[in-house]
Amino acid sequence: MREDFPFEQNSVIEAYKKFIDRSLLRENLKCTVEERFLRLMSLQSFAEELRKAPRKPISQNG
Repeated sequence: MREDFPFEQNSVIEAYKKFIDRSLLRENLKCTVEERFLRLMSLQSFAEELRKAPRKPISQNG
C-alpha cells in the first residue's frame, strides 16, 4: 500500500480504470462549477430534442 494513498486497492475498480478516459475527467475538472452546469444544461437540452424527434423505423432490408 502506498503511503500517500491510505486506502487499499480494489481489484474491481482497478479493472474498470482501464476503460475510463481520464483526460476527459481532467478537462472537466479544469472548468468552473458554473461552466460544468452550463455544459450539463446544454447536454440535457440536446437529449430533450432527441426525445422529441420522430423515429424512423429500421428497415429489415438495409
